[in-house]
Amino acid sequence: TTDALSTFSVDVDTGAWTRSRRAISEGYLPNPSEVRPEEFINAFRYEYEGPTSGPFAASTEVVPSPFDGERHLVRIGVQGKRISVFERKPVHLTFLVDVSGSMQSSDRLPLVRKGLKMLVGELRDGDTVALVTYSGNTRIALEPTSVTERQTILRAIDGLSSSGGTAMGAGIDLAYGLAEQTLEPGAINRVVLASDGDANVGETDANRLASKLRTAANKGIALTTLGFGTGNYRDDVMEQLADQGDGHYHYIANEKDARKVLVDGLTGTLQTIARDVKLQVEFDPKVVSEWRQIGYDNRQIADRDFRNDRVDAGEVGAGHQVTALYEVKLVDASQASVLGDLRVRYEAPGAEGAPAVERAMKLVGTPRESLREASDGTRMAVVAAAFAE
Repeated sequence: TTDALSTFSVDVDTGAWTRSRRAISEGYLPNPSEVRPEEFINAFRYEYEGPTSGPFAASTEVVPSPFDGERHLVRIGVQGKRISVFERKPVHLTFLVDVSGSMQSSDRLPLVRKGLKMLVGELRDGDTVALVTYSGNTRIALEPTSVTERQTILRAIDGLSSSGGTAMGAGIDLAYGLAEQTLEPGAINRVVLASDGDANVGETDANRLASKLRTAANKGIALTTLGFGTGNYRDDVMEQLADQGDGHYHYIANEKDARKVLVDGLTGTLQTIARDVKLQVEFDPKVVSEWRQIGYDNRQIADRDFRNDRVDAGEVGAGHQVTALYEVKLVDASQASVLGDLRVRYEAPGAEGAPAVERAMKLVGTPRESLREASDGTRMAVVAAAFAE
């Protein structure tokens, strides 16, 4: 069959890269099922120009493949609108922390405490924080509290200790119930789940847990999942919950990772600029005779569902970037300049039921003579993708 269309949900998660990096640094290979090339590619920053209007701008670069002399690599970069810390909306956070026995080691609960305290240090007047813990049972460790009472919040975080089983489902119910108390239209309403993803008490089915998150996301309460630990760590659960909760998944292996996600990238981590973002690439068959997308295997969407707004897709935060890489065979590399079209479809954050917006732009990129002539960003994307594969 001939198919000129490639349709997929955006992905700005980075958990697969951080998990794999940790495995290799500790002397063993990561589980192949947890190696998602798009998360390797999107773990790095690229010098993309921001939009002059609307939430997105896109760019394209085409380079010869260093692995196959008859093919080229097409790098598509989408840059989200950048928002300064002073433009950020008020934040109402509910921390949901796994304090089960499996969270005792130094790279789990002690690192959670350090990361959450970093995040609290970046909040400002008008923001609120609540804290829910779960193990064999659930507990409200801190009612919604203004960040002006910072010491009260920090003491609650310092008081976290681990024991017992893992009742994740009950914890999710309690945290979202608390988040609804501070739900403010137009503000950032978010649950931050810190866990190793293991659930062994009460509701443990990730699909059923995810359906609860989808309902809450439609009310305007999003989810960020922060993964910690190794061994019994459930990468699949943490990724799926973030997907269904209109949020992002990050793995935190050390304090440097915590600072990157919760301090340096805080605005993007918290403030969504577009939800249910789908990309559709349509290659011109007169220019591209064959194509293969690298990664995004579990982000594929049926071409016919690109304009079906009931189909869930990914969320993009302020300043986030989405990079996709294709291996293509060009009909005539010397004549190729416009490879086809890129369409972006998305909904405004917090506007459940509002019509989706669709933008279209040309995929313009005259092939470079060699990979060496490409931008640093494109060369980085190619290396990251090749390493993942």
